[in-house]
Amino acid sequence: MMQKFQKSRAVFLDRDGVINRETGGYVYKPEEFELNEGLFEALKLFRDRGFILIIITNQGGIGQNLYTHKHVEKLNEILKIEFSAKEIEIAGIYYCPHHPVSGKCLCRKPQSLLIEKAIARFNIDPSLSFMIGDNERDIKAAEKAGVKGVLIKANDSLMKYEDKIRI
Repeated sequence: MMQKFQKSRAVFLDRDGVINRETGGYVYKPEEFELNEGLFEALKLFRDRGFILIIITNQGGIGQNLYTHKHVEKLNEILKIEFSAKEIEIAGIYYCPHHPVSGKCLCRKPQSLLIEKAIARFNIDPSLSFMIGDNERDIKAAEKAGVKGVLIKANDSLMKYEDKIRI
């Protein structure tokens, strides 16, 4: 008899405006990186509901030579440390380094390649998963990948929206 593998459920999260404060400019310096209120409480609820957590973010400042991959990777490390201290695991962090001025790509939201890569890597059922974003392009990327989009106001507490992340 063949064993049937259960697919994972995920909450995909945009970074700037959802996880950390959107400032109107590019956030790449640790001293400007401020986590949003209610973040940890909401992520613990999602985790306890059986979702894995994955960050999907556009980092177009790299494509504009405003900052480097190392800057983004440093903030990713800070995030992992902060989340780990709160006993929250981030399964993966995916980012697009391209900017529209440097040409089209398949990984920059509203395209869905990064979500699709995570779906394949973690054996995720998109129909049981959500993408939380503060921009319409986040929702469009989610929908292209078959994931339900949840549009929030930038820098809002995720606790205001936690009731939308249920199966």
